[in-house]
Amino acid sequence: MISDKIQAVIQDNIFKTEGYYNWGASIIKDENGKYHNFYARWKREYRFFGWLTYSEVAHAVSDSPSGPWEYVETVLEGRRNGKWDAITAHNPKIKHFDGKYYLYYISTNMGEKNYTEDDLIEISETGYNHPDWKILRPNQRTGVAVSESLNGPWERMDEPLIEPSGPITTLTVNPAIDKGKDSKYYLIVKGDKPNETKFIRNQAVAIADHPAGPFVIQEKPVIDYLDTEDMSVWYDENRERFYGVFHAHSFIGMITSENGTDWEKAANYKLTEKKILLEDGTYLIPNRMERPFVLQADGEPKVLVVAVKKGDDSYSVYIPLN
Repeated sequence: MISDKIQAVIQDNIFKTEGYYNWGASIIKDENGKYHNFYARWKREYRFFGWLTYSEVAHAVSDSPSGPWEYVETVLEGRRNGKWDAITAHNPKIKHFDGKYYLYYISTNMGEKNYTEDDLIEISETGYNHPDWKILRPNQRTGVAVSESLNGPWERMDEPLIEPSGPITTLTVNPAIDKGKDSKYYLIVKGDKPNETKFIRNQAVAIADHPAGPFVIQEKPVIDYLDTEDMSVWYDENRERFYGVFHAHSFIGMITSENGTDWEKAANYKLTEKKILLEDGTYLIPNRMERPFVLQADGEPKVLVVAVKKGDDSYSVYIPLN
């Protein structure tokens, strides 16, 4: 059980960047044994809400999946110029399929509305209450960039991967994907719950024959019984089933599926409450603990990554799994 494997965190396991908010991570190991970390970050001058307008996808490397990490480059930013991904590049997931690297991410745009950089800064400083937030949020979509190498160049698609339908409305964000034993690709995305007056998000799964789609959303939701976000998934070849981890505000949870479409709570459903054990025996109690990611290697989970917001700081914590 993953919850039994959680180890205390040392300083090397905490990844902060001066002048930036760091948020979340997706890790992959290369053929030389080095670990590559793709994560979101944005300048602190734009305040925390700047994730929706100024986030970028960055790339760091380490000899260990639990850090310490060294920044290498910024990989993706908002493209501007009327593209679907004009504004922000956020919440990445890196995967290796069929000899190529696929970097999934989310972005948004202002539609037909003209705007300046000053307008985007104002949105960042105001947050949810800014009227243009009501344009940017529903325009959020999931896309993918493809490369032969982890060091790029990355080729982006002209259109997003998937539109909301079935068990989700409004937006398609926070992608999680893996390949099943049937050689199909199972993509989980978050959207709003249909016909719901409260603010509740659903998780939906879409299936494709190729990692860049076209994807077809299935009618049966992955999770619709509580408000969740930030799924990460992997297919466990030893156990012949999918696993998915998510955050539900007060805890990090795990679900499982044999076929990728029918999901249920895992035996180890609650991985951890919203707290992180430190090496001195005390706990870090964050305001927010989100974006869980489990690195699977040699058939076993090696590290649990979470994004933490504490006060006016945010960073990623790479929790070793014994």
